[in-house]
Amino acid sequence: MEEIEVPTEHLQEAIHEKAEEEKEKWTLYVALSTAFMAVLAAVAGLLGGHHINEALIEQIKSSDNWAFYQSKSIKSEIAASTDKILQAIPGKTTTAPESKEAVDRYEKEKEDIKKQAEENEKSSEAHMQKHVTLSKAVTIFQIAIAISAIAILTRKKMLWYSGILLTFVGIVFLVLGIVN
Repeated sequence: MEEIEVPTEHLQEAIHEKAEEEKEKWTLYVALSTAFMAVLAAVAGLLGGHHINEALIEQIKSSDNWAFYQSKSIKSEIAASTDKILQAIPGKTTTAPESKEAVDRYEKEKEDIKKQAEENEKSSEAHMQKHVTLSKAVTIFQIAIAISAIAILTRKKMLWYSGILLTFVGIVFLVLGIVN
């Protein structure tokens, strides 16, 4: 009697080949998602760098304005002191109109300069807040990339899913850093 040959060997080989293809597809998806995470991290890093630079520029402008404000205060005090000295001179009963005008002008200029300095401070703080939010996004993306790399090495899809979840959290911070 002839033995019936069941082609299970071919079936097992086909199953193994299919399993290997699935593994390859899975690692391909991990690699692609990791590349996407890296792009998001780069964008968040670039935007964060922009905002920290803007925060520093605005802070420098604010410091410059406060120095200008201080110089106007000194000029105002000098004009007021000059007026007091002129009044103290015997035989001089009136104040010099130019001294009073100078004091008034300096006081008005000081208010404008103070307002500008405070606006620059607020702008600096807003840029700094965006920088902090975007830095959080970069950190989260970097962690997601690391977890995805570990997922490939350990062949654990759950780690990859965790990396994807973290990526979505990072996207939230990225959007908040852009919008706010």
